[in-house]
Amino acid sequence: MCAAGRRWGRRERSRRRAAGRVLLPALLLGLCCRAAPERVRYAIPEELGRGSLVGPLARDLGLSPADLPARQLRLSAEKQYFGVSGETGNLYVSERLDREEMCGEAASCSVSFEALVQNPLNVFHVEVAIQDINDNAPRFLQDSFQLEINEFTSPGTRFYLGTAEDADVGSNSLQGYELEANGYFAVEVKESQDGSKFAELVLRRALDRESEQSLRLVLTALDGGEPPRSGTAQLCINVTDANDNPPVFAQDRYRASLREDAPPGSMVLNVSASDADAGTNARITYGFGKMPAKVLRKFVVDAESGTITLQEALDFEDTRAFSLAVEARDGGGLVAHCEVEVEVLDVNDNAPEVTLTSVSSPVPEDAPAGTVVALVKVRDRDSGENGQVSCELSGEAPLSIVASSGGSYKVVTASALDREQAPEHRVAVVARDRGSPALSSRAALVLEVSDVNDNAPVFEEAAYSAYVAENNAAGAPVLRVRARDADAGANGRVSYWLAGGSAGAAPYVSVEARSGAVYAQRSFDYEQCREFAVAVRAQDGGAPARSSTATVRVFVLDRNDNAPRVLWPAAGAGAGAGVVPRSAEAGYLVAKVVAVDADAGRNAWLSYELVQAPEPALFRVGLHSGEVRTARAVSERDAAKQRLVAVVKDHGQPALSATATLHVVLAESLQEALPELSERAAGADSPAELQFYLVLALALLSALFLLSVALAVLARVRRAGPPAVLRCLGAQRFSVAGAAFPADFCEGTLPYSYNLCVAPGRAVAEGAWLPPPPPSLAAEELLGAEPCGKRSPTSSAGAGEPPADAEAPQVSASDVWPKSNEVESRGPSLRKTPCEGGSSLLPCAMAGGLGNNVAGGVPV
Repeated sequence: MCAAGRRWGRRERSRRRAAGRVLLPALLLGLCCRAAPERVRYAIPEELGRGSLVGPLARDLGLSPADLPARQLRLSAEKQYFGVSGETGNLYVSERLDREEMCGEAASCSVSFEALVQNPLNVFHVEVAIQDINDNAPRFLQDSFQLEINEFTSPGTRFYLGTAEDADVGSNSLQGYELEANGYFAVEVKESQDGSKFAELVLRRALDRESEQSLRLVLTALDGGEPPRSGTAQLCINVTDANDNPPVFAQDRYRASLREDAPPGSMVLNVSASDADAGTNARITYGFGKMPAKVLRKFVVDAESGTITLQEALDFEDTRAFSLAVEARDGGGLVAHCEVEVEVLDVNDNAPEVTLTSVSSPVPEDAPAGTVVALVKVRDRDSGENGQVSCELSGEAPLSIVASSGGSYKVVTASALDREQAPEHRVAVVARDRGSPALSSRAALVLEVSDVNDNAPVFEEAAYSAYVAENNAAGAPVLRVRARDADAGANGRVSYWLAGGSAGAAPYVSVEARSGAVYAQRSFDYEQCREFAVAVRAQDGGAPARSSTATVRVFVLDRNDNAPRVLWPAAGAGAGAGVVPRSAEAGYLVAKVVAVDADAGRNAWLSYELVQAPEPALFRVGLHSGEVRTARAVSERDAAKQRLVAVVKDHGQPALSATATLHVVLAESLQEALPELSERAAGADSPAELQFYLVLALALLSALFLLSVALAVLARVRRAGPPAVLRCLGAQRFSVAGAAFPADFCEGTLPYSYNLCVAPGRAVAEGAWLPPPPPSLAAEELLGAEPCGKRSPTSSAGAGEPPADAEAPQVSASDVWPKSNEVESRGPSLRKTPCEGGSSLLPCAMAGGLGNNVAGGVPV
């Protein structure tokens, strides 16, 4: 364990010394490179980790850290092995550097690229030499070698064992071979003409098959690295009987050349060998020795004739020469070897490659002549004259091309530019080599010319109009405004925003800055806002900016989004109850259905229709007035209780509707109608009978309490004088007289006669808007009435009907129930009369819809 640790320590010290030897030349080379303004060279060992420092590129180019943001230092290369820091300008490794993968067997390896800077535009050539390290061990092409050697083989005979491969170069490459100690063979290192080292097995002592029929030895290949690396292979040697004459080649080394465009199947050359033996020992077969698989794929040898033929296309740019090991074996197993060197001749089969490494576009039209607008890199993979390239520009443009170093060219302006005459220039960079025939390639260069901001945006229309139906979705498009600017680039890029308008219009819409699309910020309501205007400003991106303004007027279109609203009869169990005498004739006014619609135009036109009645021929409703009248005279055969359902529809598309329900009792007197009304109320109420009687008793007690309080208040008011609010008690008050309850009603519980007192001026014409009325009370609620202003649970709005509010239009008593059978007009006839009971004001809760015998005929 200790010995292994010491060996590991020696290897680490050797590796550090090698790294120091590599980095020292790199630093010296970096210092020397500062003297060259346009070419910088560095040297680094391969397999450096990503992020490793290569050198201070910005400093070597004469750039200070403060200049880096403005000069925009960057690299241009086909494969980015390196990167440059934008803050320090140092050059770093960005990809794995494997010298063997990048340069193969080449003695030297380097990566060249350009460093580009802006303001002004310039290019510097950088070359980084990749130095080899001993990271690859020698490797034989096969793990074992099979040899058959005759026992009569003379000492000194040599046997070719092939070449071990080592991807490293220089001292790190293959240096020699060693053979396991034995008494018969030794190994010698031979060097071929191309510098590769191969092993030959040399027989030192005569073999004796009777004493030893086979030998197994270990062959080791060593390189010269620190520490050295090695690879091994097994030698399996079989001793055969006598065949004392091995084959002999006519030449030890053959040479041939092939054009790289030679088709597969072309003959390379023919090798020949002879054998002095006779019979089967003199029969020779040819084959390749141990060679890389890449070479074996390219060539094939005929076993009988020794003719070598090309079987795969050649590429001069990939491999310029091949070394083939050919062996001749006789029938007795003796083998002779020769070397065949095949040279590949270059042909002009690669067109030049043109790369635009940097283009400064657009160029301001006031740029001076000689301004660099593009950098061009040209490369031809051929060699000699086939790889010599010249460049020129094709096309009419005030541009010229100037040669730089390292196969780079600069495209510069030859004269002043004028955007008004030509906003852009299109030319082709043509590269042509000197081969025969010459090959060429081209790359298109488009150069845009920028201008100054001398044009303001212009709207297509000075004023826009848009029509949007109400109830639109928030974010829905309204219209699109468009302004055009004759300038280019940022000077012609138009943005939009709101610049005022009618009062309160800004929250309704917004404008998209880039497209000019106007969107609704919220849903429009025709009933709240019918039109508004905003001002849209268009401004370009120049400096200074220019702008113009257009007006956008938005008109909101009405939709049928409001269903008719029934004001009377109100929804509820006790609403819409009335009494019609059985002596009523045809045309008797029963009631009037009052409804409104918040829409406008045809959407607010209302029509009435009777959709449900026990006796369809008994009642009719006015199509436009909503008046419910008898269609014929009432007969004794008609049912005492009539439930009428009327539908109110508007004229929108689609039409919306609402329904109103009237409960009509056919009776001559209130005593006759009350059982029917009470029975209807009991059937309509869902609570139990006990709960009904409890509520009825509570209502009666409340009515008596309110009556007592009212009398006490009125007595005190009379002593203090009548205030303005009690004008109905003065000389100008009006009353609508009605029949009093009979003395025997409810066993004397309500022994009073009630009148409705109306202040002067409160009667309004038909269709006028009135202040909100008190809640409606049905007949059964009359019996259990609560104080005025407190709604009974049964009088609440029905499902689907909006509750009455202060903003809704109200209807006077004259629009609902008739005063008497003789009145055919809308509303009762009011007559002046003093209120019953002198100057006392009676409770308002005792009014109700009990037909013609109740004052007013409408809930108060």
